[in-house]
Amino acid sequence: MKRKARRIPRGGALAWIRSVYASLAPAEQKVADFCLREPERVVYMSVTELADACGVGESTVIRFAHAVGFSGYQELKLTLATDAALAPGAEGRVSPRDPMDVFVDKMTRFNVRVLEDTAHLLDLRQLEAAIDALTQARRIEFYGVGASGYTALDAKYKFLRIGKACDALSDSHLQAMSAANLREGDVAVGISHSGSTQDTVKSVTIAKEHGATVICITGAARSPITRVADITLLTSSVESPLEGGALRTKIAQIHVLDLLYTGVSMRLDTQAQEAIERTARAVLDKLY
Repeated sequence: MKRKARRIPRGGALAWIRSVYASLAPAEQKVADFCLREPERVVYMSVTELADACGVGESTVIRFAHAVGFSGYQELKLTLATDAALAPGAEGRVSPRDPMDVFVDKMTRFNVRVLEDTAHLLDLRQLEAAIDALTQARRIEFYGVGASGYTALDAKYKFLRIGKACDALSDSHLQAMSAANLREGDVAVGISHSGSTQDTVKSVTIAKEHGATVICITGAARSPITRVADITLLTSSVESPLEGGALRTKIAQIHVLDLLYTGVSMRLDTQAQEAIERTARAVLDKLY
């Protein structure tokens, strides 16, 4: 059965393909690989040419377009062409031969692109729902393991500053016990770039079973954690299994957390400002 077409945001087609990559069939991933590697060529290729270039059948190319969320191959090409027109230019890979100014420029452009792609992927209605849930939450628990555990700690720091009762846990046992004590009106935020981290998925599942609202921050649109979450916030980043915890992944995650933190702060208004002043005074004696 053909999947219902999804409206892909302008400038975000490649980011979206990366986010659903893990959910594609192996043959469809061959097409995805080619599109991600050479999107400019795809714009000028017929479905037969792309199929031949990928070593798959024409039907696989059509299935790929539908699986990713396009109405068909022509919409895929049109969106890639639009993305190419909007793109500020390829950052290029860094090289040991790059002069320092070129190296800095390439890295900066790449990280900026991660933020831009994340902005394209974010569903604004989901973002608003997350801000509402966090604003009204009696308690907030942030769950993440490995590098995402450090992102969770950063979230805890920010939300404590505005007076929200919260914690950040990276130990799977503590996460499970915490989740079992959440109730309706509480919020569990699961942070997992792959969306497949078993401990994090299990913890938010327990939280949901006990009535908590579950928000996930992930780079994988179709992953185990998104099947549990009430609210999904997508981030963009290219990360292979050999480079888990890439800094650009954290940049995208922290950007989304900053949007949430700032949104909740504005909703709380004077309540947040008073909490910021209280917490600032509380740590004054820690400074020279």
